Amino acid sequence: MELEDIRREYCKGGLRRKDLLADPVDQFNLWLQQAIDAKLTDPTAMTVATVDETGQPFQRIVLLKDVDQRGFVFYTNLGSRKAQHIEHNAKVSLHFPWHPIERQVHITGVAEKLSAAENMKYFSSRPKGSQLAAIASKQSSRISARGVLEGKFLELKQKFAAGEIPVPSFWGGFRIKPESIEFWQGGEHRLHDRFLFSKQQQAWQIDRLAP
Repeated sequence: MELEDIRREYCKGGLRRKDLLADPVDQFNLWLQQAIDAKLTDPTAMTVATVDETGQPFQRIVLLKDVDQRGFVFYTNLGSRKAQHIEHNAKVSLHFPWHPIERQVHITGVAEKLSAAENMKYFSSRPKGSQLAAIASKQSSRISARGVLEGKFLELKQKFAAGEIPVPSFWGGFRIKPESIEFWQGGEHRLHDRFLFSKQQQAWQIDRLAP
């Protein structure tokens, strides 16, 4: 089969303005819970898009770790490529691709670093293996072989075998403060439903977009 022939019809149901909650974060939480209830694989997985100093966009998948009216939270190595991009340009785009339920959510906003207290609270809740990996991996740096990484991990595992693992200074989280949130619901004949919430001072403006 040719790539141009691969397609499917979207028939899970439409989205009407009357179905939307007034606040887009509440609407997002509703859809997220429905994605979880539908037992989607990695429902909290989201694409994070950043831009480097030359204007080159980059994307990667990370996991959403918190969301409230303040914004959407993820954690990373603060020396990573994405963190360096954010240091230069704090404007970020997020995308949740919930294909099995024919939905997408696209978010634009500005990233801000979390406090040391917030970082410590989440880091302490992580499995010990994840804590060690955060220290062992100098994210986005070049390494000669996987064995180098595994050796560092084992070294740290022995070092902290009986003790508490400290939060590394180069690890932390970002909160994306949303400026726009778009909800996309697949529709028959490619007549998809799209609603864009745009932040206007302290209120949200809602617009229907053509598919």
